[in-house]
Amino acid sequence: MRLKKIKGAKELLESNNLFIKDCSSLRGNFKKEFQNSNPIHLEIGTGKGDFIINMARNFPDANFIGFEKYESVLCKAALKENSLSNLRFICEDATNIEEIFNKEIDTLYLNFSDPWPKKKHSKRRLTHEEFLKKYDIIFKEKNHIIMKTDNQKLFEFSVKSFNNYGYKIEELYLDLHSENIFNIETEYEKKFSAKGLKIFKIEITK
Repeated sequence: MRLKKIKGAKELLESNNLFIKDCSSLRGNFKKEFQNSNPIHLEIGTGKGDFIINMARNFPDANFIGFEKYESVLCKAALKENSLSNLRFICEDATNIEEIFNKEIDTLYLNFSDPWPKKKHSKRRLTHEEFLKKYDIIFKEKNHIIMKTDNQKLFEFSVKSFNNYGYKIEELYLDLHSENIFNIETEYEKKFSAKGLKIFKIEITK
């Protein structure tokens, strides 16, 4: 599906107090942006922002960054929140992730990432080994990834990829919404769950 561009999206983002325009200049020193040394949690593919905004609201003692490739998508998140001191938005391509962060991320969220179903496009998946290598550079100490998806084939690919790369599975759910656990939903998650689709979740460390 073709992404609908929103006129004025760039200007809207740049007018938002939480938007970081020159993020590469903060590489290795994002604690300066937040003015504290609290853990930094990063979501790649933040979409319209429901998950990352609610995480920031629920956990004021941690910092959160919503990372999204498309201005026309991220501006919708920016319309929802403009003042949380522990939240920031970045508009960049995930292929450049190691050029933006350096040994400062505590937890990485991969929520409902593009499954890139064709085999020839597998290297574009955010759980492919090529991306796992990039994540090694951004984590502060222990690598910590939490992933959710409705796509079973992507989930199976990811579990195998994580295992081959040396990650340890801490938690795994094949039907997340059947469990009585704390869970903040993304906008996609709400839609998929309403359709009766199962949500897969995995939490890993290395």
